[in-house]
Amino acid sequence: MRVGAFVLAAQFPGQGQGEALLRAVRTAEVAEEAGLDSVWVAEHHFVPYGVCPSAVTLAALMLGRTRRLRVGTAVSVLPSTHPVALGEQAALLHLTSEGRFTLGVGRGGPWVDLEVFGGGLDAYENRFPEDLDLLRRWLTEPRVGTPAAPGAGDTAGGRYGFREVAVVPRAAEALHGDGTGPELIVACTSPGSVRMAAERGLPMLLGMHCGDEDKAAMVELWRRTARAAGHSPEAGHVSAGVCQLADRTADARETLLKAMPGWLKQGLDAHVTVDGRQRAMRDPVAYTELLCDLHPVGTPELAADRLAATSERTGITRFALLTEGSGDLASTEENVRRLGGEVLPRLG
Repeated sequence: MRVGAFVLAAQFPGQGQGEALLRAVRTAEVAEEAGLDSVWVAEHHFVPYGVCPSAVTLAALMLGRTRRLRVGTAVSVLPSTHPVALGEQAALLHLTSEGRFTLGVGRGGPWVDLEVFGGGLDAYENRFPEDLDLLRRWLTEPRVGTPAAPGAGDTAGGRYGFREVAVVPRAAEALHGDGTGPELIVACTSPGSVRMAAERGLPMLLGMHCGDEDKAAMVELWRRTARAAGHSPEAGHVSAGVCQLADRTADARETLLKAMPGWLKQGLDAHVTVDGRQRAMRDPVAYTELLCDLHPVGTPELAADRLAATSERTGITRFALLTEGSGDLASTEENVRRLGGEVLPRLG
């Protein structure tokens, strides 16, 4: 079982953005010291829910601060960036980190980001598969071009049309690794996104809002679809969750229930849709309670049991656990150390 920390760089009420980012970087440094497998970095724009606007940039810093830790994006929002630009950055990190980088990508949401970065609502609703395929080509082929010529508009090449160019640097030319480039993983939240990932043989990142039963169903759908597409039915899927440790389970839950609702309300309320559609936001207290019920929140013994149970029910053996739910730097560092020192040994 491979357990890592999920880093949102959350800005809690009363905190500055620099404080949130310092806590994010320290999480990676302490995670390596504590023996965790990985750190996964989120990306958000214009909201205090998470103040990291470029997951690949923060991942680069974390890779430079560590020597063993795997660092992944969870996720880089593909509709808000050019697939080739993201592919170049991923290849660079893969090569310079000796294969320790994982590129996680997702659609994001129908937020105002799409207006600011020029992708538009169509990029979110319809273009993700073709953008993903262009990104995959960039990470695996020596030269890439699209059928549409420059200036041809939205023709056979999709929203990006360009003449064939050389891929530099090539991820496959890493001095270490198997020559296949960085691991690529896709955030999946619906049957359609599960099928899309499975048809390409790409592992899934599953969100912390759903429980074991839902995740098991998504894994089974992925397996059936992957097998039908000629891919292996097994893959290194990642389950996102929350982890808060204490000597008493009640204390761990109290820590999160005191801190997280204020952050969730502030962060979720700040989201603005690109087309003015109304979005029903979760009740912050009820959502925090749900997360406490679903994930390893409690004593180290309870946390290990919940992780083992999730793995058994879903077949997932990789975890990305939010450890900054207290909103406090010292408490987050202690939480990460206890995860590495008291939970991992119980998992074997």
